[in-house]
Amino acid sequence: MQTVWDPLRKKEVALTPEEAVRQWFIGVLRDEMLVPVHLMMSEAAINLGNKKFRVDIIIWDRHCAPLAVVECKRPEVALDAAVLDQAVRYNMVLNVKFIIITNGNRTVILHRTSEGFRPVGTIPLYSDMTNE
Repeated sequence: MQTVWDPLRKKEVALTPEEAVRQWFIGVLRDEMLVPVHLMMSEAAINLGNKKFRVDIIIWDRHCAPLAVVECKRPEVALDAAVLDQAVRYNMVLNVKFIIITNGNRTVILHRTSEGFRPVGTIPLYSDMTNE
């Protein structure tokens, strides 16, 4: 079994197709969006009602409040309403400003406005996401 180092969990993990997308996107968050590594968490456990879920990536703001939730899928999985619904369910617990879904081929970033979540035209920097 092939493994990959997860810098957020600080351990080797199985290199599944979804994990490859997650690790690629951690690089995007760190290198392009300039999210500090210590303000990201992968495979974070949350409870929604009496069910337990694992969020692919949570991005925290500098006050330790959830800022964004990232849902990663294998490259062949379409980013459809079901994928978005999954991320929205996580938001019911986390109350984030941004929802990001990606399959490695396509990435959709949504920003919460007074009218609900709306697509973002360009990949934002962490400083823009936190309004710093």
